[in-house]
Amino acid sequence: MEKILIVDDQYGIRILLNEIFQKEGYQTFQAANGVQALSIVKSEDPDLVILDMKIPGMDGLEILKRIKKMEARALVIIMTAYGELDMIHEAMDLGAITHFAKPFDIDEIKASVKKELAALSQ
Repeated sequence: MEKILIVDDQYGIRILLNEIFQKEGYQTFQAANGVQALSIVKSEDPDLVILDMKIPGMDGLEILKRIKKMEARALVIIMTAYGELDMIHEAMDLGAITHFAKPFDIDEIKASVKKELAALSQ
């Protein structure tokens, strides 16, 4: 069973994505901040991380850098608000595989996760 880590400081978004991906048959984990996220990456070795870029304390770019340093195989999908093009480009340069703008389309993010995890298992 593939593991997905959802990192977002907004409780409602974490719960929504958690429920969606559990119903899709994935094992899910949630983190509200960078410290929690990195701890889960270390202990659970997720296959994919859905990472919000705007998180108080340690921002998404720093979390992404540390994830890639710890576990280079983890796929990372980032979420941003509209208009954060510089941040998107930097995240992609650091190894993020794709991005979604908030508010995101549930069906699009489900399809992207399914496609990326299927490619990973081949």
